[in-house]
Amino acid sequence: MAGQLEGKVALVTGGSSGIGRATALAFAREGAKIVIADVNVEGGKETSHHVKEASGEAIFVKVDVTKAGEVEAMVNKAVEIYGQLDCAFNNAEVVPRELVRTADCSEDDWVRVIDINLKGLFLCMKYELRQMLKQGGGTIVNTASAYGLVGGGNREMGLSAYVASKHGVVGQTKATALEYGEANIRVNAVCPGHIRTPLIVPDTGLDPEVEKQFNARYPAGRIGEPEEVAEVVVWLCSDSASFVTGHALSVCGGYVG
Repeated sequence: MAGQLEGKVALVTGGSSGIGRATALAFAREGAKIVIADVNVEGGKETSHHVKEASGEAIFVKVDVTKAGEVEAMVNKAVEIYGQLDCAFNNAEVVPRELVRTADCSEDDWVRVIDINLKGLFLCMKYELRQMLKQGGGTIVNTASAYGLVGGGNREMGLSAYVASKHGVVGQTKATALEYGEANIRVNAVCPGHIRTPLIVPDTGLDPEVEKQFNARYPAGRIGEPEEVAEVVVWLCSDSASFVTGHALSVCGGYVG
């Protein structure tokens, strides 16, 4: 039986680990050829290796999503190697270096978070859309966050730049979906809660007490797994979601309920 994305070409930014890696593997399982992009060369090549081990086809491209020239080259490379670009998962993101309140947040850290999470998204969509317009359509999914739908909770500290960037991702997704709906280009966002990725969970694992505190926030009683987000991204990129665009879909175990 053919996969949901058989014959498609899919791009994954932030593909070196976590949700990006899980989505690359899910895309490959569904028949897509994968372009994995990240600043982390070692991790990106490792993801490519995992895809090939699973009998998929993938290349890795090093890219800094805040640099227009590198983003344009990334899209051009996808087209050069595979001839088209059907699906794009814009997943590159960072969190603040310091968890401090707004009045104590450094300008450098604020700019860094906004540059990667929001400017980077704009640049990726800019060049992805140009290619998709040439070929008559495509699908884009952007990684926002449950914190792109709420304020992060009044007890949260150090997240104002991240929350602002993710609200921006949701807004940019909705605006772009309106602009390109008639061009057969669908644009959606996923809004994960806490997911077991390197951004949340250190190599040594979560301290049991910290994990207990995380789990208590979720009606589902636990944090999520990267594969659970990946399956939603696959669905949004597939023909099964053909009438879904401009939507910010929460994948957060009921946190935004």
